[in-house]
Amino acid sequence: MPFFKKLLLIGLPLLACLNLVSAQAIERPLDTQALKGVTQGKAMFDINLSELDKLPLYLQVIEMTHDGLTAQGVTPDFVIAFRGASVQFIAGQNSENPASQKIAEQVKRLHAKGVRIEACSIATELFRVDNSQLLPGIELVGNTFISLIGYQTQGYSSVVIM
Repeated sequence: MPFFKKLLLIGLPLLACLNLVSAQAIERPLDTQALKGVTQGKAMFDINLSELDKLPLYLQVIEMTHDGLTAQGVTPDFVIAFRGASVQFIAGQNSENPASQKIAEQVKRLHAKGVRIEACSIATELFRVDNSQLLPGIELVGNTFISLIGYQTQGYSSVVIM
């Protein structure tokens, strides 16, 4: 039997099985009990990371959380606040770094979904980040500790990412 015919006979069914497994792995259970009677999900993500390579993963999970709430009939109302060393990762000066490029894409998508994104001006000053270089869609605020207090007072759940 010619090589290509064997490849088609064995490879295509195997590829189909792999695709089926992948599709099943993406399907997640619902959060029915936790979301019982909930119409709006208010969350404030307090990001204070010191390692650039960790940020894309957390932004991905925040986006998946946003999409998961939406898919389950809950309107997400999210705020992401960058403070501490993490402000270094949301400025455009590292645009050649693959992780920085991914962060810029994620911030753009999250902003387009209506997520409010803030950066602490105290942190940008301490870490010498040029405020004019913050990624589009990120708003500079005076003090993210004050933001945390304000959003918690308004009923936002705080999710700390360190």
